Amino acid sequence: MTQDISTKDQRPYHHGDLHRTIVEAALDVLSESQSTEFSLRELARRAGVSHNAPYKHFTDKRELLGAVSAVGFELLAKRMAEATRELDSPRERLAAMASAYVCGGVNNPALYRLMFGGYLAGQDDGRPAIERTAAYNMKALVVEAISDGALGRPIADTEANTRTIDGAILVFWSQMHGLTLLLADRLVGPGDKTKELTANVLQGMLDGLVNSIPAVPEGVWVGPPLAG
Repeated sequence: MTQDISTKDQRPYHHGDLHRTIVEAALDVLSESQSTEFSLRELARRAGVSHNAPYKHFTDKRELLGAVSAVGFELLAKRMAEATRELDSPRERLAAMASAYVCGGVNNPALYRLMFGGYLAGQDDGRPAIERTAAYNMKALVVEAISDGALGRPIADTEANTRTIDGAILVFWSQMHGLTLLLADRLVGPGDKTKELTANVLQGMLDGLVNSIPAVPEGVWVGPPLAG
């Protein structure tokens, strides 16, 4: 059985600080209710602190959810890294990361939608800086596997190859993101076939990318833009 990406013992926090306590309470409520429709006052009550305590660390709910999303990315990156620890083959590493990605989203759809949906996008299409940083740290794992030869040949992670690598990541991400949502929404199933389905979809996608990598057009970014 796969583990939820909000599992407490995996959370990258130091014990004893209020910021961590509030974010953990939010992760728990989100996982249990599968909804972002909760108040900071409710989280304070859940964490056993005064109703004003969350506002010492978060100006509003959006800032709190940005921190929650960032933790989601950190946990997902940790799971992806752990899944590849014993693997030498770049292609096997990318396959293991894909499985960790899809299983994480299927097991906690509300957190996944918070991380990858439009809820946290601002009027300028920017997203919280803390979330963008965590997302790019996760992206780096995929870049490394592709650079090491997951698509049949090494592709140096250089500025000259940025559009090619981003093109490969866009295809990879589109397939995994789509499969995650189809499984989470039960448009594809059953759920106990998640790993097998992920492997099948990835196999077809990688076979295609080995033959041709569609470089992204000039000026296109893949992942939340670093500047809002």
